[in-house]
Amino acid sequence: MREFHYRWQFDLKSSPEELWPLIADTNRFNRDIGAPSVEAVASTKLRNARRLLRLTVLGMPVEWEEQPFEWVRPSRFAVVRRYTKGPIAELRVKAELIPQSIFPGADGRSTGTRLVYEVWAKPKNLAGLIAIPIQIGFLSARTFARTFQEYDALAQSGHKQASEAKTTTFARGGRERLLALSERLQRDGCREKLIGLLVDHIEKSDDYALARMRPYELADKWDEPRRRILELCLMATRTGILDLQWNLICPMCRGGGATDSLKDVSSQVHCEGCNIDFKVNFEQSVELTFRPNPSIRTLEVETFCVGGPEVTPHRVAQQLLPSHTNREISLTLDEGRYRLRTLLIDGWQHFRVADTGDASVNIQANGAWPNDETAIAPQVKLKFSNATEDEQLFILEHTRWSDTAATAAEVTALQMFRDLFATEALRPGEQISVGTLTVLFTDLKNSTRLYREIGDATAFGRVMNHFDILRQTIAEENGALVKTIGDAVMAVFRHPASALSAMLNAQERLASPAGGMQPLKLKAGIHSGPCIAVTLNDRLDYFGSTVNLAARLEGQSTGNDVVISGAVYDDPEVRELLSDPVFICRRFEIPLKGFDEETFELWRVGLQHRLQ
Repeated sequence: MREFHYRWQFDLKSSPEELWPLIADTNRFNRDIGAPSVEAVASTKLRNARRLLRLTVLGMPVEWEEQPFEWVRPSRFAVVRRYTKGPIAELRVKAELIPQSIFPGADGRSTGTRLVYEVWAKPKNLAGLIAIPIQIGFLSARTFARTFQEYDALAQSGHKQASEAKTTTFARGGRERLLALSERLQRDGCREKLIGLLVDHIEKSDDYALARMRPYELADKWDEPRRRILELCLMATRTGILDLQWNLICPMCRGGGATDSLKDVSSQVHCEGCNIDFKVNFEQSVELTFRPNPSIRTLEVETFCVGGPEVTPHRVAQQLLPSHTNREISLTLDEGRYRLRTLLIDGWQHFRVADTGDASVNIQANGAWPNDETAIAPQVKLKFSNATEDEQLFILEHTRWSDTAATAAEVTALQMFRDLFATEALRPGEQISVGTLTVLFTDLKNSTRLYREIGDATAFGRVMNHFDILRQTIAEENGALVKTIGDAVMAVFRHPASALSAMLNAQERLASPAGGMQPLKLKAGIHSGPCIAVTLNDRLDYFGSTVNLAARLEGQSTGNDVVISGAVYDDPEVRELLSDPVFICRRFEIPLKGFDEETFELWRVGLQHRLQ
């Protein structure tokens, strides 16, 4: 039977870069045009990311093999579907975003995009011969025009997602419960403005936007500090408005599953889509997101497309080449590092974007990738060559990780998280890297003499008060108190300068207490380096040589200074902090017990009036 071909052209006001996140989000687009939801036929692994999918239309099963989407961001994408059940034999879709000087912009320059959307459909039988011109040629044409105009309006207003719901479904009594719990949030100290933004988001956003709420994305959207919105979401979770979830992130596709507790996170995870095992770490592999509590709003997150470009937004290009074929694409790339790989060849080829890089590069897949890094220009032509006997899916992806992710490494080093979710810990025996942390140890100097001089009860009160001061100064610098050991404290920070500022402040407050109380001297040591997260005494804890070295540094402090390691001293933010003349920084060398008597270069840091 003859193949039907439909071509629509839409002139839109926004640029291709502004439209791409909306139009290339094929899952939302298919939902917005009224397409039925889809599901996987089986978990059978097909070559080069092909999938077996199915849907039901008017009680009729439709099944097909979907080839991987091909795209060049932000210019075009396409997909081919070959059907085994239903009235259609084959369907091909292609969208092309062409920059045009169509509409006058606010700066006087003309901007715009000509969107060309094409569909080729080959019927399998008489039903398909009738259905294709009605469904695609007539009904879809109208919904395409309406949806693309809506996306254009969203892009013009600065939105990157079509996230506002046309209708929302609350649980029975959910809206009333939301408002009541919001009042409780306000009583707990949350700002009324932020609570209003959160309530409005829950009331108006669609199920996709709510199923995986990223606090830093919300903060950027609302123009609020990221830490403040993260803490709002944590408090809303304790109140019962939200639920938290830990998302596992595959290093290749950046996708993965989700779990409600750290107890269910394993150090080794298998990604079905990439068919690889990867080691989990808190710094890149685990992200904290939120969703409404089911008692507030019920979510129905159906799947309408499984492989569009925005499923893997870090991939800038994806091309499927048959054996012994070539293809050339033109790209505009941001600064940074990229890697090119295929699913059937181990490893990848590294690229770095630089103004002095090559404007034209030949890339050949022949069974192995070169080890060197190639510099390419921001405007570059890449010629892919498949020299193997197999079909190859070429994937070019940015290697940077999103800075809008609230990673487990960062969240678990926050005092508020540890206060509100003290039982969130790994399963006993599990060990997971958290990347680089700054570890602090403190201890009161001459605390035994303090108990003899002022009595047990009074001294105990002073020690407890000193814990309160430490907790406060640590939290103010976005750190977390991990545990107390007698009169000592262990805490962690994401940034060395924050740990140093917290300790200098704490020492000053303890040395000059209010109410005529006896001053205290606080010894402190700080070191930065890789750490391992474990569960100890039912709490999230850390161990490793970084922790051991930080504990040794505390013993070198006099109580008037903070002893820091070379890793802390060399941090740029610490150097900037110490450039202030109110500080004194004295270098010394000393061997440390437990480190093979190795000599370490250390620094004593303190305020001028305390180290004279």
